[in-house]
Amino acid sequence: MEQYVGLDVSLKLTAICIVDRTGKIEREGVVASDPEAIAAFVKSHAPRVARIGLETGATSTWLWTELNKMGLPVICIDARHAKAALKMQINKSDRNDAVGIARIMQCGWYKEVRVKDLDSHAIKAVLISRALLVKIKRDLENQIRGLLKNLGLVIGRAKMNVFAVRAAELAEARPELAAAVEPLLKAREAVERQIADLDRKVMRLARNDVQVRRFMTAPGVGPITALCFLATIDDPTRFKKSRSVGAYVGLTTRRYASGEIDWTGRISKCGDAMLRSYLYEAANVLLTRVTKWSTLKAWGIRLAKRSGLRKAKVAVARKLAVILHRMWIEGTEFKWSSKEATSQAA
Repeated sequence: MEQYVGLDVSLKLTAICIVDRTGKIEREGVVASDPEAIAAFVKSHAPRVARIGLETGATSTWLWTELNKMGLPVICIDARHAKAALKMQINKSDRNDAVGIARIMQCGWYKEVRVKDLDSHAIKAVLISRALLVKIKRDLENQIRGLLKNLGLVIGRAKMNVFAVRAAELAEARPELAAAVEPLLKAREAVERQIADLDRKVMRLARNDVQVRRFMTAPGVGPITALCFLATIDDPTRFKKSRSVGAYVGLTTRRYASGEIDWTGRISKCGDAMLRSYLYEAANVLLTRVTKWSTLKAWGIRLAKRSGLRKAKVAVARKLAVILHRMWIEGTEFKWSSKEATSQAA
């Protein structure tokens, strides 16, 4: 008789429950949150295991990868879907959650989540670090501007080294203010150096990947957007239709239809927020800075005249996601001619 296993994972301990085909509990236990300990428990008490379920979480990628290497039929399920089933329990505990996950595996009522490759996670880690440093630099600049503005000193528009020079000149006349501004300027300089180092790593990654270079042939798409798309999607074959990618990154509208009620709302904003923001930036560059004509740009301009620039940027961002996926599937570069570009965006 087949057996089904549920894992409720925490940082130190993992609650395990084994049920049979009818949902009857056969074995329960608690082991260390280590792949070898979990595998040893499952192999010794569930030799006929059909499915092993665990929720998405901080360590789910690591555990799924290691258990999968050991030949165990492990499945990562959406934590939101699991919560919808587990909230019916009166008492919440790690043990009860493990039982619930095991029965979800037994009845098959779950949505499997694709666990990305470790290389994709490594690329995404570099991009996340860079995004965080860029935010810290921006916060430091805003804080410096605020301190100076309180005394009527305005930096104005300033980029790169001009900002530091201008801020130092304004603070020099007031020694009591310089004591607060100088440490922030030094911190900004250090963060700027780290951002430059990460930019060089990003460029190196982009140059060494053929698919990323293909993505960059699309107007508005730079190395950061291309790498983020590659790391987020991971495997293009996971989508049967290219247009599904737009919904995956949260660039399609919500819909609610029940009885006589049927309305369409704003975009869902589901999925990866970083990729969604980079695609939006790429669409902005395409519509406002790229001078070379393309069917995609012409379509976006027509939409901007009819519905406004903001909605046009969102729509073009969704189109870009679809086109990039199609380019990945076909192994082609961006096609600028009218007929070919139209067939890509369809």
